[in-house]
Amino acid sequence: MDDHSLMVETTPSPQDLQYLRDGLGEHAQEMLTDSGFHPVAVFIRDPNGKIVGGVSGTMNWSWLAINLLWVHPDRRGRGLGRRLMETIEEHARQHGCTHAQVDTLGFQAPAFYQSLGYESFAMLPDYAPGHPRIYFKKNL
Repeated sequence: MDDHSLMVETTPSPQDLQYLRDGLGEHAQEMLTDSGFHPVAVFIRDPNGKIVGGVSGTMNWSWLAINLLWVHPDRRGRGLGRRLMETIEEHARQHGCTHAQVDTLGFQAPAFYQSLGYESFAMLPDYAPGHPRIYFKKNL
């Protein structure tokens, strides 16, 4: 490594992160027919076009990985989170996904994901001080 530099970057560029994804995808294609990593998002907007909720994820081969789910605090408790999840899951099914996975902190939404049919398969205790990170999966 004499002629290489090693740097920690706390704000990596989107291009550099994409370069890593592309490299991993190229490596995977040696064994698989499709490199995976297909992004997908669903948004709910108010009449003015402002986002009041959304979910984003990545479809990897037969899995949908949920990355983010958020509903504006004023709109919670109206079933919007459920609609977002059902919509992204249906989209994933239509594109060949047969499973989904998501993780959440213990104080966030474990009961919500369980109500959607997700089952816990792993937990990291004290991921955030005093709170576990819980991993869920579901057959689509």
